[in-house]
This record gives sequence, C-alpha cells and structure tokens, in this order.
Amino acid sequence: MRQFLAGLLCCVVLTAAAHAQDRGPVTNLPLPRYVSMKAAEGNVRRGPSLSHRIDWVYKHRNLPLQITAEYGHWRRVVDRDGLGGWIHYSLLSGVRTVIIEEEMLALRRAPTLDAEVRAHAEINAIARLGACTRDWCEVRADRVKGWVPKQALWGVDPEEIRE
Repeated sequence: MRQFLAGLLCCVVLTAAAHAQDRGPVTNLPLPRYVSMKAAEGNVRRGPSLSHRIDWVYKHRNLPLQITAEYGHWRRVVDRDGLGGWIHYSLLSGVRTVIIEEEMLALRRAPTLDAEVRAHAEINAIARLGACTRDWCEVRADRVKGWVPKQALWGVDPEEIRE
C-alpha cells in the first residue's frame, strides 16, 4: 500500500510540474494563449531584445497571434501561418480577435445551421471574438454580430469555451 501511495504522490507531483510549465514565467498566464496586435505595426525579432535582428514587421492592427513563450518584456508569438518571433509586450493586447478561414462565412443569429443569416464574412477578415460554445463562436465584424462554426476560425482553440 505504501508503494502505491508513494507512486501516486509521484504522479501527482509530476502532473503538477507539467501544469506549472504551461504558464508563462513572467505573467503566470497560460501558454500558449491568444492575443492581438494593439499597434498598427510591430517588429518581429529573432530573439527577445532590441539587439536581435528584425525578421519582419506585422502591419495589421488587431491581427490575432498566439503567445508561445515569455522572456522579460518580450513575447514569442506565432501567426496563423506558423511564422513568428519575439515582439515587445507593449505592442500586444489581450483583446481577442480571430481570422475567418472560410469564403463568405455566414454570421448567424443563433449557434445553429438553420438560424437566420445576418451577414457574410470574407475569407481572411479579422473579427472580434465573443462567446464560444463547444462548436460555435460569436464574432463581431463591421458592427455586425453573429455566430459561426468554431472550425472556421483561427485564433481560438477547438476545446475553448468562452462566456
């Protein structure tokens, strides 16, 4: 029995350690997590300091990004194409946005396929993310709110629920 309890305690400690690694060392927020560009332009660097080379520049306010690491005032981000680098945290916002990944995606009045269509969103449009159920998310684009299937979006995890 003691060996079983010792083994169980070992597993609990390992599980807790694994979950602790899922949090940023600077903010203690979950990793990875989604954010958006606060600035209209932001340099993406090879490393977490101004002395590192700029690999490219994001030039779209509200662009959704995924933070995968933290170091001081720097966040390593990845975009929808899997490209990324280090960006200063002051250029990022906790406001959640998503990219529409289907052509002429219907924004519906309710989270069902037979609900009235309020509008259509073009592919690559950026929308503000609202509530999400298991399969649907409410988005707002150009002052129109509507529900869309979650799998048609980049910037929200498949299992993510939002109220």
